[in-house]
Amino acid sequence: MRVYVPATIAMLRQLLAEDELKPVNGTAFALTPALRESYAAGDTEELEHAAMLDAARASLRLLALELAENPESLPRRVVVAADVSEVKLRPDLDFSVVRLTSTVPMKLVASVHVDTADAEPAVRAASAVVDAADLGDPDAEFTLGGAEDHDLAWYAPQELPFLLELM
Repeated sequence: MRVYVPATIAMLRQLLAEDELKPVNGTAFALTPALRESYAAGDTEELEHAAMLDAARASLRLLALELAENPESLPRRVVVAADVSEVKLRPDLDFSVVRLTSTVPMKLVASVHVDTADAEPAVRAASAVVDAADLGDPDAEFTLGGAEDHDLAWYAPQELPFLLELM
């Protein structure tokens, strides 16, 4: 199953150093039966994109924690796409949420998706209000939308060392 793991730049550095990704609490997102049922229409590619956007929003939450500890951290959303064999569906949390049963080895990583530098101001602002947006604050939702207007750039796993070197 293709899963989308929310991450940060620091987690990408750890993936490169340790050759495996440790998802926070095992949380990832995927095209689950519950996600498919929640949409009236949409092909597999569109629904997988929806799961990836859920992971990008979760990346904002991780980034908020990281920025609180280290304000100099790069404010970029990160999503790691991987093909894993075992997941536990968690429709009680949200339609696309899954729990991974183990770490994700680099050999299972299909691609890495990262914000570009021009998204940094919007992502920094959104990371500060993501929880308020989820609770319905219209100003926070507007700020969050500013970050979500930026598309994540696509990188092949073998490009990861070069990507991180340039940051």
